[in-house]
Amino acid sequence: MTDTPAPAPETPGAPAIAALSFEAAMGELETIVRRLESGDVSLEESVALYERGHALRGHCEARLAAAQARIEQVSLGADGRPAGTTPFGEG
Repeated sequence: MTDTPAPAPETPGAPAIAALSFEAAMGELETIVRRLESGDVSLEESVALYERGHALRGHCEARLAAAQARIEQVSLGADGRPAGTTPFGEG
């Protein structure tokens, strides 16, 4: 069993999470955290915000992992097998 969250229901008027850039998703996540910390939202809205925030967090983690994978280059040993990774631009 994985810890992959179920897709959060899209909030009316909010963009689809998959379409958001990393920066836009982080900005929305920060807004959600501030709203939840304020305590000025109903229980139902708090749950909906938490669900969207959880999905946004997962989206940000995936975007970061994809960026890291693009930046790292696999270095090959003399036998042609992967010997490690080097940061992009080195090697």
